[in-house]
Amino acid sequence: MARVPSSVVAAAGLLGGYAVARWTGKRPLGGVVLGAAGIAAGREWHRRGGVPAAAGLGTLYLAGFAGAHPLAKKVGAWPAVIGAAGVVAATSWAVADRG
Repeated sequence: MARVPSSVVAAAGLLGGYAVARWTGKRPLGGVVLGAAGIAAGREWHRRGGVPAAAGLGTLYLAGFAGAHPLAKKVGAWPAVIGAAGVVAATSWAVADRG
């Protein structure tokens, strides 16, 4: 069975977490989606790049989540989340998925 790239999992976590929180009106439920995807991606980052890759990409994942909030006030919620997910996905691909 083919593995889903960690970049896809991370982007899906950011996008899916926001979508679930927005459409259900339950932010903690969105947090569960965000957290579950972050753990899954983090395990793959650790497997492929060790502690440095997992720590760096995990920090970027959390920064993407946190950074999307103030950015949303300037560009809108969906563009902010999509931008954050894109940055996290591209970096994850470059560090963990490319090779």
